[in-house]
Formats: sequence, structure tokens, C-alpha cells
Amino acid sequence: MKALENQEFRLENLTCANCAMKFEKNIQSLQEVTEVNVNFGASKLRVIGPVTVKDLEKAGAFDGIKVIPINSKRTIEYNPFYKRKENILTFLSLILLVVGLSISFQTTVADSYAIAFFALSMAIGGYEMFWSGLKNLSRFYFDMKTLMTIAIIGAAIIGEWREGAVVVFLFAVSEALEAYSMTKARQSIRQLMDIAPAQAIIRRNGEILELATEDIMIGDTLVVKPGQKIAMDGEVLSGHSFINQAPITGESMPVAKASGDEVFAGTLNEEGALEVRVTKRVEDTTIAKIIHLVEEAQGEKAPSQKFVDQFAKYYTPIIILIALLVAVIPPLYTGDWQVWIYQGLAVLVVGCPCALVVSTPVAIVTAIGNGAKQGVLIKGGIHLEEMGRLQAIAFDKTGTLTKGFPEVTNLSTEASFTQTEVIQKVASVEAYSGHPIARAIVTYASVQNIEHSPVENFHSVTGKGVNATVDGVEVAIGSLKWAEESTTITVDVKADVEMLQQQGKSVMVVLFNHQYAGHLAVADAIRETSPTIIKKLRELGIKHMVMLTGDHPITAAAIAQMLNLTDVRAGLMPNEKLHAVKELRSEFGRVAMVGDGMNDAPALAAATVGIAMGGAGTDAALETADVALMADDLEKLPYTIQLSRKALRIIKENIMFALGLKIIALLLIIPGWLTLWIAIFADMGATLLVVLNSMRLLRIQK
Repeated sequence: MKALENQEFRLENLTCANCAMKFEKNIQSLQEVTEVNVNFGASKLRVIGPVTVKDLEKAGAFDGIKVIPINSKRTIEYNPFYKRKENILTFLSLILLVVGLSISFQTTVADSYAIAFFALSMAIGGYEMFWSGLKNLSRFYFDMKTLMTIAIIGAAIIGEWREGAVVVFLFAVSEALEAYSMTKARQSIRQLMDIAPAQAIIRRNGEILELATEDIMIGDTLVVKPGQKIAMDGEVLSGHSFINQAPITGESMPVAKASGDEVFAGTLNEEGALEVRVTKRVEDTTIAKIIHLVEEAQGEKAPSQKFVDQFAKYYTPIIILIALLVAVIPPLYTGDWQVWIYQGLAVLVVGCPCALVVSTPVAIVTAIGNGAKQGVLIKGGIHLEEMGRLQAIAFDKTGTLTKGFPEVTNLSTEASFTQTEVIQKVASVEAYSGHPIARAIVTYASVQNIEHSPVENFHSVTGKGVNATVDGVEVAIGSLKWAEESTTITVDVKADVEMLQQQGKSVMVVLFNHQYAGHLAVADAIRETSPTIIKKLRELGIKHMVMLTGDHPITAAAIAQMLNLTDVRAGLMPNEKLHAVKELRSEFGRVAMVGDGMNDAPALAAATVGIAMGGAGTDAALETADVALMADDLEKLPYTIQLSRKALRIIKENIMFALGLKIIALLLIIPGWLTLWIAIFADMGATLLVVLNSMRLLRIQK
């Protein structure tokens, strides 16, 4: 059996949410199609079935939708607002409307001329709307264009040409505002697409070539000059530079890169020249995955959006029924048919679901796009909403609250030795050991610019320590117990060692020629930002924070005390972390789990929202987490919660604006004050409020 073809396309001229729903419905009706998804937020289409671009464009002909294969090199052209055909026609409609209005307020003799200008204004400004509305009416499909068409034709029939023309113009303005708002909201995706260069200089088989990124292969050597953007993901072969990774991770400071370090497509090489071995094809780069995941996230419907869509399905027929009742029932008692038919037409106009339908997606698209620019990947509207409702957060310790690797935290020496002398000899010996603690000491010496000395007679004693001869001095580094086998350790030194051990640190005592020379402590240090972030989260009202770790209880307790965390659960296996997250959910409801995306996978999956650290470095984190903090840092977590809460609040406000203004306008029927002008202003005002309110999400920064 032949597999069905899964095709993806980009869309041009997809300007309104109703159009997206209708387009999806038209494609679904094609015989060859088994599944279709129109992503209004990202202007993308996914369809399963052997359909052609011609078939798809025919399905979207009602709104002039253009369909472009996802891998096509053709770039989508985004015309400026003032160059769009529909906006030019709207402007011409305005000129004709103004002329008609100026004539209509002069003499009764000029009425026929005024009507002519009003009719021209309506025809030019509302041609596409009328054409779509009439076709929809013939199929008994009632969307906002159908309602507007009925209302405006009705207005013309009862002689309300002036109001009909004003309504057409204002509706065109409302449509233009919606299109403009979605274009602005989609800019975040377009900016991501433009980050990585389309071409790069490659060294292949000894030749220097300039190739399109699509033609670059894994294993090619990328030549990156100072000031250039890196075109592909890869590993530095040679050179040293500082890389601005802000487009990918949101980090404000450039990061030092040298041989062996990972670099990402779309980042900026600020200083030195680099040679980079390409490790991923262009479609698999981190930036490509981010773009794909952001687009998918913007297309995923949040609970509030699903509610609005379901509500709109019943809302439109109810509005039509109310309009019919308003037009028919009162005249049976008052006899003034024209007045009440006019009121019924106004109900149709005010009842257009435009603002309601766009109230949620424009906020979600804007928020997710803003997050992506700040280095936070939120993989869907549902996760955006859940982040805004969190009551508790569980943190993995290693690599999340701490740096994830050991480093020297304390160094004390005997009065007769300097710290430089002690660390120089210790690092010289430890350079021969592969133990993580040894690497921490060697790194510490390197940071201090302390060079090693030649080493003789190196020995490692399992479970105790190491010793060797450095510059004629016999150096031993090991546990306190081992040191006491060779010399006497003072009470003060013992007390200091025990205090450091109670803080969860590993302590080594140093002996020179069997005499105490000093001691140093090594630990997985807390990130400098962790205490501040915990404090910010408390200020945001997060009710409970807990640390879950597989580390020793003493170490975990010491870290928790430094972070002012009262709930710490240590010595946990992955399944026990999972159980702990389930307990927290039963107690607090919505719980986030923050981890590295790998060994914390069960707990991340069980949490209401799984948040992965360092998404830019691991494909697993990008794929499995609900939210990925692209930089390996928690600094973006308070920002993400603030963004999510703001988005939730704005979505609720949008729905209130959309429905509230319409309810107020509909109440004007009772005293007979509702006019077509008021009706369209209520609809346009609601759309404008929703759009502008959603745009406030662009202002939220870290």
C-alpha cells in the first residue's frame, strides 16, 4: 500500500482567522485529502494526500490565497501596508465616500449623484467581500462576510446608501487592521528565518568555495571571518573568538569559543577568525528546529482558543436568529417595517465574530514569537497558558540550580606557604589524574594563570588520594583520614574541614614532605543567578519550590540552605523524581519541572509544564520539553512566567472587549438607538482593541 504524501506549504494573503477556517474546510472537501491543518499564526499549511498547488490555490481562490512549497527558494514578498491592493482600494473607497457625503449634505436634487458615489464607494471597497459573501450565501455558509453582505444589500434596498457605504469602508479598515496585526505578530518568525546567512565560504578538498547553505555537507570546513554570521551548526576546529549567541539563546553577553566548542547557525562571530567543522545539514540546525517548533507552537490551539472557536460556531447562527427576530417581530406590533428591518441589519453587522475569533490567536502568536526572540521556546498555546497558572516549581539540582561541574570553592594554606605555591604543586600532580576533582583543581590553576612544574614518581592510592614529587618536594593530596596517617592535623584545621564537609563539599588535605601545607574544597557550585531567581519567583507568587536530586542528602541540604529552599528531596532515582512530581501535582495542581531534558525526562513528562535547560545544545531538550530555555541558565524563567501571565490576562481582556462592546451595542436596540454606523464602530472598535491589546505583549522584556 502506497504511503500518503505529507506536504507542507507556506501561504500568502492569509489575512483573517475566518479565512483560514474556510480555506481548511475547502481543502478538507477535496476527494484526495485525508488530513489538513492550516496554521493561521505561522501562515503554513500541512496536507496529507496527492493534491497539487493548483488544487490548493483553487480552494483558496475566495481570498486570493497563494500556496508556496515549503522548500521552494522563492521568497514570500511582504508588501508594505500602503502598497497592498486591498488597502489602495479602501483609500479610493474613502475618497468616493467623502465626495458622496459632501454632495448628500447640499441639496435634494443631488441625491442621485450622491447615491452614485456611494454605490461606487461600496463596489470598489467591498467588491471582494460581496463576491465572497454571495458565494457563501448560495452555499448557506454564514461567516462575517456573509453577514456583512446581507446587511449592506439590505441597507441599499431600504435606501440607506450613505450608511451602507460608510459600513463598507469601516469594515475594510477593520480587515486591514486584522491583516496588519497578524503580519506584525508573524514578524518574529520572519526575523528568525533571516538570522542565518543563505551562503557561506567552505573549504572542501583543499578548495575555497562559496556555496548556498543547502549544498553544504556534514564534515565540510566553514571559514568564518570576524564580523560574519555563522551559517551552519558545527564544532570549532581552530581559532578563538567571542560569539554573540543572542539570536539563539537570548544571552546578552558574547561567549568565548575555542577549539572543540559548539557553535550555532545565525550567531555572530565578533572578533577572531574561525574554522568550523559542519555537524548538521541546514534543515537540522538549531535555528531551523527553533523556527519549525515556533511555527508549530503558534498553530497549536490553546484551551481558550478552542473555547472561542467552539463558541463562535454557535454564536453566528444565534446572531442571525436575533437579527431575524428583531426585523420581524416588533413590526407586527408597531407596523414600522423599515425601522425594524434596519435594526435587524444593524444586529447582523454588530454580530460579526471578527474580533472574537482573532482575540486569542493574535495574543498567542505574539507571545510565543516574543519568547523565541528572548531565547525561550514555548511549544504551544496550551503550555503558554499553563505557565501562567503555575502554583509550584520543582528543580533538578545538578546543572540547573548548580553549574553541573565541580570547581574549587575554598583554599586554605599553612602560614609558611603561599596559595600560589600550594596550588601550583597540587595542580602539577593532579594533571596526571583523570578524577573530576583533579580536573577542577587543574582548571582553577589555569584560570589563575599558574603553570605546572615537572612531576616525578606519580602514584594514585584508590579511595585515599595521590602523591608525587614536584621540584624536589614530595606532594600528597587526599582525604583527612589519609593525611592523619602521615602527620598530625591541628584541631582548627579539622574543624574547618568538617564544616566544609557539612556544606556538601569534598575536602582534600595537602601535605608537603609529610607536613600539613593546606587544604582545599571542591563542590558543584551554585549558579551566581540561582538565589536571585528563587527570590524573583517568590515575588511572583509561586507558592512552593522544591529541589529534587539524586545527590547525597548532606550536599543537597547545604545547597537548599544557601538558596533558602525549605523542601529538598535527595537521593532520588528518576522514577522517584516522577513520583515526587505526581505528589506535588496532587497537592498544588499545576506544577512545573525544570531539568536538563535527559535524566529528568520522566519527571518532565509528568509535570504540567516540563522546562528544559540549555535547549540550544541538546536536540532531546528541544523535542521533549514543553518549554526550552535556550541558554543554559534560569534567568529567563521569571520572564517566561511573567510573559505567560500577561498573555493569559490579555486573552481574557480580549474576549471581554470582543463580547462586551457587542453586548452594549445590542442593548441599544431596546431604545431603538442602534444604527449601522454604531454597529460597525462596535465591531471595528472591538477588533482594534483586541489587536492593540495583544501588541502589548511585544513590550515584555527580560
